[in-house]
Amino acid sequence: MILQEEAIEIINQSALKLGAEFIHFQNSLGRVLGENVYSDMDMPPFNKSAVDGYACRKQDLSYDLELLEVIPAGVAPTKQIGPNQCSQIMTGAAVPEGADTIIMVEHTETNDGKIRFIQSKTNPNICAIAEDLKEGDLVLEIGTLIKAQQIPILASVGKTFIRVYRQPKVAVISTGDELVEPQETPQVSQIRNSNAAQIMAQLQQLGITGRYIGIAKDSPESTRKMLEEALDSSDMVLLTGGVSMGEFDFVPEILEEKGIEILFKSLAVQPGRPTVFGKKDKQFFFGLPGNPVSSFVQFELLVKPLIYKMMGSNFKPLPLKLPMGVEFNRKKAKRKSYIPIYINKNGEVMPVEYNGSAHIHSYVKADGMIYINIGETTLQKGQLVNVRQI
Repeated sequence: MILQEEAIEIINQSALKLGAEFIHFQNSLGRVLGENVYSDMDMPPFNKSAVDGYACRKQDLSYDLELLEVIPAGVAPTKQIGPNQCSQIMTGAAVPEGADTIIMVEHTETNDGKIRFIQSKTNPNICAIAEDLKEGDLVLEIGTLIKAQQIPILASVGKTFIRVYRQPKVAVISTGDELVEPQETPQVSQIRNSNAAQIMAQLQQLGITGRYIGIAKDSPESTRKMLEEALDSSDMVLLTGGVSMGEFDFVPEILEEKGIEILFKSLAVQPGRPTVFGKKDKQFFFGLPGNPVSSFVQFELLVKPLIYKMMGSNFKPLPLKLPMGVEFNRKKAKRKSYIPIYINKNGEVMPVEYNGSAHIHSYVKADGMIYINIGETTLQKGQLVNVRQI
């Protein structure tokens, strides 16, 4: 049994980046950049008006101004601003030569066709050429995880096709004679297979469409057949169940038969002690526990970071540091324990009612999870804890 930190180090040392491909930027949400992106032009490319108003010279603000023309956005000015002159200008339009100030339309009045400034002072209200970006500036670095806020940057610099790291192909298997698919009615001693749906959904949250292989029966033949199918053309196999020390747990033996080196097979973590990780060349294998909370938690802690590394990104969840709203106690402290929690209206951490690793309903109302370290039995009310959002 190894510590979570040791497991993460083993996974990090085993990780490798997949190859790259070029895709359209509008299809790149959730992907990781495989190249640096530079601005192909100055931003803004010209001095532009930040407001609807009148372009003029600051030194002429105390005079009535002659109106020369109207400058809509997208239309170049045709007249230069001289003494005691102005042009009406729209937000985003190019500032005419000679002007150094845009007075807001609500700060003016019109008298006999002349424009008069009626305030005591004003800002320039001009977005200067290249004040945001200069041509050649680095705008997005290699390894950037593309979110909604990166999409307009790519559009603004005309980077319509980008190099991104390939997403891993992930196969998902459930094991157990007791499992039936969700559309079936369980008979005596049977339960519906929620693990596969859960893992597929967690993959989908990362933008990955998993390949569901099915339910392997509790026999070496069925397990071997499904593992062979899963390993064929997959970068990663996620299997739930069949990895503990039970009488019908054939998986570790079959993995070794298939040349997969087992790098660890037990964690000092609750839930999720019987978690297996292995590797063969450029393929990875996770044997996740059969209890749904365990598989959910270990996907978040171990699988997700590896998937991001394979896609070229270092996943570092940003924890919230919040106070406990109540005292929390546990009896056993031999393993690091993860606890589902919600955040109350006062910004305090409250444990969700939790009956163990089969109690997946406990996570329905959870905002995140906290941990209590090995050797610790109590979290005091008011104690600051790290909340890992889920």
